[in-house]
Amino acid sequence: MEQYLKVKVHAGERQNKLVEKSPDTYEIWVKAPAEQGRANEAVRALLAAHLQLPENKLSLIKGATSPAKIFLKRG
Repeated sequence: MEQYLKVKVHAGERQNKLVEKSPDTYEIWVKAPAEQGRANEAVRALLAAHLQLPENKLSLIKGATSPAKIFLKRG
């Protein structure tokens, strides 16, 4: 089963935090800076842990350089 997840990201924050706004919408704060994909990887790891999925089941499909991102959840 595939599902699209909308994520609003705040990079370079003091702590990592995830808030589930609805079953497919999240707001995530990460310590990692928004450079060289570090924040994207931190977001993917935090989201995967929250969803209890391996990271390879989440793909960033839109918004690599934007705070508004869409991830595809597989499986």
